[in-house]
Formats: sequence, C-alpha cells, structure tokens
Amino acid sequence: MSTGQQTDPLIGRLVDSRYRVRARIARGGMATVYVATDLRLERRVALKVMHGHLSDDTVFQSRFIQEARAAARLADPHVVNVFDQGQDDDLAYLVMEYLPGITLRELLREQRRLSIPQTITIMDAVLSGLSAAHRAGIVHRDVKPENVLLAEDGRIKIGDFGLARATSANTATGQMLLGTIAYLAPELVTRGTADARSDIYALGIMLYEMLTGEQPYKGEQPMQIAYQHATDSVPRPSVRNPGVPEQLDELVLWATERQPDERPVDAREMLDRLRDIEKELGIHPQVVRSTAVGVTTGDGTAPSGELTKVLPGSFTAPVVTTDVDNATKLRRRAHRRSVTGAWLLVLVLLLAAAGAGTGWWFGSGPGALVSVPDVRGKSFDEAAAELRSHELTSVQEGRNSLEVAEGETIRTDPEPGTRVEKQTRVTVVVSLGPAEVTLPTLENKTVETVTQLLRDAQIDVALSNPYFTSFDEDRVVRVFITQAGVADPIPCAQGCTVLQGSSAEIRYSLGPVPDVVGDTEAAATSTLKKVDLKVTTTQEYSTSVEKGRVIRMQEREGGGSWRPGERVTLVISRGPQLFEVPDVRGMTRDRAVQTLTDAGFEVSGVVFPWNIAQNDLTEVVSQSPDAKTLQQRGTTITISIDVRR
Repeated sequence: MSTGQQTDPLIGRLVDSRYRVRARIARGGMATVYVATDLRLERRVALKVMHGHLSDDTVFQSRFIQEARAAARLADPHVVNVFDQGQDDDLAYLVMEYLPGITLRELLREQRRLSIPQTITIMDAVLSGLSAAHRAGIVHRDVKPENVLLAEDGRIKIGDFGLARATSANTATGQMLLGTIAYLAPELVTRGTADARSDIYALGIMLYEMLTGEQPYKGEQPMQIAYQHATDSVPRPSVRNPGVPEQLDELVLWATERQPDERPVDAREMLDRLRDIEKELGIHPQVVRSTAVGVTTGDGTAPSGELTKVLPGSFTAPVVTTDVDNATKLRRRAHRRSVTGAWLLVLVLLLAAAGAGTGWWFGSGPGALVSVPDVRGKSFDEAAAELRSHELTSVQEGRNSLEVAEGETIRTDPEPGTRVEKQTRVTVVVSLGPAEVTLPTLENKTVETVTQLLRDAQIDVALSNPYFTSFDEDRVVRVFITQAGVADPIPCAQGCTVLQGSSAEIRYSLGPVPDVVGDTEAAATSTLKKVDLKVTTTQEYSTSVEKGRVIRMQEREGGGSWRPGERVTLVISRGPQLFEVPDVRGMTRDRAVQTLTDAGFEVSGVVFPWNIAQNDLTEVVSQSPDAKTLQQRGTTITISIDVRR
C-alpha cells in the first residue's frame, strides 16, 4: 500500500454504519474515490467522498446530490449505477458501482489512436448510455474520455453525472460552466447555454481524438482553445489519419457543427447513424476485454500508480466502403449553392490541386501505405512470402503456445489490417508449441498442493479413486502424466520434465487400513465398515489369541492395496485345539509314557524308585487328567505306578 493510503484517515473507517473503507483508488478536484465494502449487502462498491473543504459549499453539495439523482433515474447497462447518497457527520458521499478497469483517457495514452473497430465499439456503447440520459431529459454536460469507463469484463459505461442538468434548465453560468474546455460546445462558450446537442458536440470531439490520437484544437491558454471552438470548424480526421473511412469523417463533422441546429438532435439520432455506418463498413461492436487488473470509478479518474493499467484486446480490421451518407450529400449541396464567381479560375485551381494531391497521395499520403495481411495459422515461410507480396519485410520471433500448433503463426506486429509504409518490418510470431516445465517431487505432498503445482504449470488434473496405503490420508502416492501424442504416461511422483498442456492423473492415499488384530469380531467388523470395507470371516485354532478375537487380515487377492468397497477376510481365533487323553491305566511304565508322548502330551510322575524299576514289573494304576478328557497338546499328564500283580 502506498504512503498516501497509509496516512489517509478514512482507510478502515465505517461510513454511515454500513460502508467499510478499504483503500483509496482515485482523487479528483472535487472528491476522492475509495474501494469500500457494503456490509449490509456484502459487495464491493466505489465510495465517492466530497473533499472536506467543499462540504460547506452548497453549490458542490447540490452537485453531489444531483449526480446521485441523475444517475439513479437511468437504468441502462452503459451508465455507471449510483446506489446510494448520504451524509455521515462531516462526510458527503455517493455509493457507486465498482468497476475494475481503466478509462478511455488511459487507453488513449497507451495506444494514442484507436483502431476503427475499437472506436466504433466504444462509441456505440457511449451513445447507448447517453441516449438513455437524453431520453430521460438529462444533459450530461461533461462528456470526455475521463468519464468513459472500460471495465475488465468488457462493459463500457459513461459516468460522472456531476454536471448533469435537466434539458429544461439549460443555462450554464458562473461555476456551472465547469466542463473540460477541450470538449466545450461553441454555444457554451458564447452564450452559456447547453442542451443535448452540446453533449453531441463533445462526443464529436472525443470521436476525432479516438481516430487521430489528438484533439482538434490546441493552445497554451484555455481561452485560446475556447475561441477556436467558437470560431473554427473541426477538420476531417482523415487529414491526420488517412485510414479513417469517409463515413466516420462525416459523422465527426456532423456532430461538431458550430450551429447546434445542424448537429444530431440527440444521442439516439447519432447512434442510429453510427449503426448504419457499422452495417456499411461490416463492423460490429466487439467486447473490449482487459488483460490485467486495474480500477476505474464513476468520477472518471484513474487510480494511482500502484494499480496495474488495463489494455483492451485487438480487433479485426474493418472493411471500408465508399458510400456517401445523407449528411454529406446535404453539405455538398449547400456548398454548391454557396459557390459563385470565376468558374474557370476554380477549375484551374482544382486541376492544380488534383495534380499536387496525386503526387502527395502516392508519395507520402495513403497511397504510400499498405495494409498488413492476416497470416495467422500459416508457416513462417508462407507468412513471409505473403508479406513480401505486400511489399513488407518479415522477421521471425518464437513464442510458446498451447493454442497454436508448433510452426504456425500466432500473430503479427503490427496487427493485421494496420496500414504501414512499404518495406516496414513486420514481426511474425511463430508458435514453438507448449513450453517444457520441470516438476519437483510430488510424492507424499497433499492433494491440494500437488493439484495447484500442476495447474500452475498449465497441466490438466484428474483424481483417480483413492486407496489405502501406508501414507497418511490425503497424501499423493503416484502421479502419471500423459503428453499430447505420447501413448504411455510418465510416472512423475519423484519429479519429471513434461510439456505444458499435458494431463495428469493423481493417485492418493486414504491412510492405512485400520489395524483390527486382537479386536473382537464384532468390533473389527464395525471399524472396517466405517471405512467402506466389506468383511467376511474364517476361523482357525490359536494358542496365542483368545477365542473370538482377530488373529490377522488375509492378504488382498492379487496383491496391491485395498480400495473402498472391496471385501476383506478376517481370520478369527477358535482358541487352542483340544485332543483326547489316552487311557494308559494297566499299561507298563514305558508303554504308558510312549503312548502319552505320541499323543502330544507331557508325562509326569515317573519318579524314584519307579524310574529305575524293571519295566515289566511296573503298572500304571491311575492318571490325571483323566482318560478320555479333552486337553491341549503339551498338557502334562501325571501317572501313578505300582508293582504289577
């Protein structure tokens, strides 16, 4: 933020308990404009605050109120909306539509002169908005490029109705004569009166400036310019710019007639003529798209240098016709009636002028200019050949592009349709195809992080179905990138170098499968169902896991990782396996021990003296646990021995 914004006491203030001031975006002679948030409707607005030293001036206060009322009466897409007007202690303010973009004045500074399609597009919109004002009985009185707003989204609007008056109150005296001198109609200079035709005059001057890149009248003092408005006729724009069609020449002359009665009666009549010209030239208004972010506001001023300016896009060159309009015919007829005197002398002078004009035309005038052809989509060799056929030279410049195939021309500089001198060097921008981009390691990063990295690299992203892995939840496990014209995807989890415009598949983790070993069958089943895994069970004996609890989960058939919706098999413990104890009563000592050992049991009770007695003299008389009972293998069986009888 600039130092000016840091010290501005209004930044952060809540105006009228509703509008939170965010930043200052413009400052004019009468007011400062801020970006604010309408807390009630939760939207961004432009807040126009009257300068403090003017707050007590009733004339300026009435202009503030008048601007709000005048704009509020208009419901037209080409007029800046005014939402609210009020007073908060010492602040008088207007609440207006917030339009990120630039003014026509800024565009003229950037481009100097506009192309014919740009000019027609902007004039069509301005005339539409002004037609609504004139139809409502409102005269704008301050039409100029500073008050024409070009929004980022293509909208074109006229704003700042601070000088507007009803058509019935058309006198302009004293401080009311505040319009910019460069666009002031002669009747405002000489008689101090204005009506809708005064707006038309200002539009004509503005149209001249768009076509030629300069204003028709210049002077060191404002009074010198005002005097020229009152006494001189505006020249044809084609004198300064030979590429201007005659129809637009005549429209400028008609709109800037010194006598109001000879101009269009209002903006609607001028718009109708412009629409006819559009049909004759085969040009239709186009949306003016911005390429960077800036801000314009309803008072026609532009933001300070910390904000980025916006330039409209280019247009297709017009097809110029040679039809003569009705206004031209009337003017020529009137001229013929006024011509008297020595016809022979006139004829001689005309012939001399024709000879001089022919030399000028083909020497340094329009005849010496050629139009840059449209070579988009062609190879450089094809483009160079076509430029040579138009007596132009070419130089190649490479640029990466996702939209234009490698080797094809993207655009030229100057643009197609621009009239330039012969042998002018034209830069042919040729596509190098998509640019290479090197990606870092993507494995184990969050899905959001990897998605943003890929999109920043202009790679399309698709997510595959997640699965259970040892990675944490929402972490990337694998990334495969498919490039145009290449069948096999490239693994990119550990980083890779690929072309922009490729497509990526992200495979990511749901975290590990829940560990249910040792859980009861019911608890384990519930846990797995919560992560969308189906459960089947099988049982086996276990000496280490309690009966009814999970021993293990069987491996996935075919290997790999489990996915939601799949069926897992849990192995449930049946407890230890039991075996019947053999009946060894009546057996000799050695035979009883062998029988129990073969059955998997341990033997106890063979103690002195029976462990040294002759086997045939021994006999087992009892055992514990009893014969025929079920016991785990390894259980110790105690036998009692006596002398065989």
